[in-house]
Amino acid sequence: MEKINKDDPNILTLHDVSIFYSSFRAVKNVSFNVERNKITAIIGPSGCGKSTVLRSFNRTNDFINGFHVDGDILFHEKNIYAPDIDPVQVRKVIGMVFQRPNPFPKSIYENIAWGARVSGLKGKQVDEVVEETLQKAALWDEVKDHLNNSALSLSGGQQQRLCIARALAVKPEIILMDEPCSALDPIATLKIEDLMRELSVHYTIIIVTHNMQQAARASDYTAFFTMDHDRAGLMVEFGTTTQIFTAPIDKRTEDYITGRFG
Repeated sequence: MEKINKDDPNILTLHDVSIFYSSFRAVKNVSFNVERNKITAIIGPSGCGKSTVLRSFNRTNDFINGFHVDGDILFHEKNIYAPDIDPVQVRKVIGMVFQRPNPFPKSIYENIAWGARVSGLKGKQVDEVVEETLQKAALWDEVKDHLNNSALSLSGGQQQRLCIARALAVKPEIILMDEPCSALDPIATLKIEDLMRELSVHYTIIIVTHNMQQAARASDYTAFFTMDHDRAGLMVEFGTTTQIFTAPIDKRTEDYITGRFG
């Protein structure tokens, strides 16, 4: 995809976005900006459209029959749903890490090398990307002597960091994370949170989480979603994480983060 106006602090912008599955409106009238090199958390009760919105950022929802978007989702000021945009190119620059670790049933090395080869690299270039991305994912020291071992032999937390490294191998600008710690123990969860903070120096991260403490600890900005009376998800409030968690403007936000509903 063409990259435009890197001086703009916002790398992604939503203008009045509604998301439909056939005639059902799953999300309605969402507008907010995602700032470059920051971590944005999307929180809210189950069924409010958090993951639907996240997956719309790299067009993963395209595989669902009846899915369509109204409004604009702009990446570097270009609508990613414009007719001339290739979804495959979108997924290269906006990568995804899923809820449960999903390494390929191949070696640790081949999990990363796949992305490097997709980008056209060969030989020693692939080796360099494997080491570089495993370093960035804070996994290199743990696996450097076992690169030919199956990725499935790693612990859950290691597998999730491997999946993050695999996403980095195609050199994205944005990393989407859909509840990346929900299947992990507290120690592995903290490692992922620390890793997110380190990665945000070079990447923009958007995370969906049900864990209020995680959102408060790890993110710079927070969007709170809930479900409206018509069962469509809507964004109630967006702001800095400090503001959302200490001085929410909307009572629905306060009720959710204090555990009164949801």
